[in-house]
Amino acid sequence: MMISENISLKNYNTFGISVNAKRFISINLVEELQQLLFKEKELFLLSGGSNMLFTKDIEKLVTHINIKGISIENEDENFVEVTVNAGENWDEFVLWCVNKNYGGLENLSLIPGKVGTCPMQNIGAYGVEVKDTITKVSVLEIETGKIKSFSNEECKFDYRNSIFKKEVKDKYIIISVSFKLTKKHHVFHTSYGAIETELSLKEIINPNLKDISDAVIAIRKSKLPDPKKLGNSGSFFKNPLITVKHFENLQKKFPTIPSYIISETELKIPAGWLIEQAGFKGKRFGNCGVHEKQALVLVNYGNASGIEILNLAKMIQKTILEKFEIELEIEVNIIE
Repeated sequence: MMISENISLKNYNTFGISVNAKRFISINLVEELQQLLFKEKELFLLSGGSNMLFTKDIEKLVTHINIKGISIENEDENFVEVTVNAGENWDEFVLWCVNKNYGGLENLSLIPGKVGTCPMQNIGAYGVEVKDTITKVSVLEIETGKIKSFSNEECKFDYRNSIFKKEVKDKYIIISVSFKLTKKHHVFHTSYGAIETELSLKEIINPNLKDISDAVIAIRKSKLPDPKKLGNSGSFFKNPLITVKHFENLQKKFPTIPSYIISETELKIPAGWLIEQAGFKGKRFGNCGVHEKQALVLVNYGNASGIEILNLAKMIQKTILEKFEIELEIEVNIIE
């Protein structure tokens, strides 16, 4: 293990924000992380940098979690339980599952980031959330360096949320995640978004895992910018939940407002639709802006600071609140 000084984090965050780490270390083994915790308690954990916005340099020891490895824990004729270390690339793991005909994650193809961060915000897309397949999350307790496991229930998964973003934030470091996946009798989720349309265009009537994964990849590529070409962090805001009464009042003013039923009393409204209706889609504000194809995505045109992007996000929040009486919640982790 070697600690480096004054390292640029521009290539360690998908927004491409140019900030520096006063001290930086890359961790490849759980044992290395345990050794580090005996010496250092104030760590800034960094994985794929796909769900954060830096607004300043980092004073704490930036600890890049790069622990790799995939293993089969349990298996029978119907299911397989796979444990994946935190440093594995998420999309590469999903494609690994698809190629082995392990079902359950194909709708989550092409989501940026590392496996270790997927439970934190319960990543989801196209009708599937990662909580649907997670069996346990293994962590290191920062105070003691001991390994502990959280069951699916103990993770307290919610919409883009978990216990790791709330009650036990900064107390544990995720080192691996275990998933229960199907080997046959796969349950396909094709009704959400444009998956059915994409499959129809390819004249696919009875899709397999690869067909669905390919469809999701095609849809995401058509709507979302590649972070390597245009800095971004995917969806910047959560889709808000509102009451049925609030929705009915909005529907009088905006008859085309889309919604998804969550319960008898709540509906989910697409945040992208709200932002587009407010006139932000495709607009540029100095070095940053709102993507032309997906209003949920804020982008860095090359030289934006984190403060510039955060100010744009606050402007959008203020406008949406005034126009729709809806508070947009930021999904990205803001590092202030």
